[in-house]
Amino acid sequence: MVNKTGKETIVFGGGCFWCTEAVFKMLQGVISVNPGYAGGTTKNPTYEDICNGGTGHAEVIKIEYNPEVISLETLLTVFFATHDPTTKNRQGNDVGEQYRSIILCDKADQIELAKKFIADLNSSNKKGAPIVTEVKPLDTFYPAEDYHKNYYENNKNQSYCQVVINPKLKKVQEHFTDLLKKKL
Repeated sequence: MVNKTGKETIVFGGGCFWCTEAVFKMLQGVISVNPGYAGGTTKNPTYEDICNGGTGHAEVIKIEYNPEVISLETLLTVFFATHDPTTKNRQGNDVGEQYRSIILCDKADQIELAKKFIADLNSSNKKGAPIVTEVKPLDTFYPAEDYHKNYYENNKNQSYCQVVINPKLKKVQEHFTDLLKKKL
């Protein structure tokens, strides 16, 4: 169901939020992508707090999207294709609870859909590693500091962007061509 504004929100954590922000900003129907922190107990965490651990929060992105253009199921497909949901508290060289795979939902039907999506993925390959992605209701989303917003766009020449983010973007461009925003 679409809310009164014609927008829905979902929060994904799939490792470093610089990566996930860049990926989802490419997609048609995605209105906004904001990096932040969620899933933990510390109130008003900072990036330093998150990096030091113990907050319970993950680096996440809050996606505002138009479900008439892009479905939650499609967002989930891209989410699971662009990170490793089978490793607990880790994405590549990024290690710690802040890098865990997590989906935080505004509504019960989003939770049901995400859990079913994961069950379907797990049953599709009995020999594969099980998905460890957490799915739970969104409590509070804390926006990240301003310098994290549009990080890839503002730092394309930085080595992390070149080595880690560029391959993810290339994968999305190759496998999800029909979902990409059109260039003007």
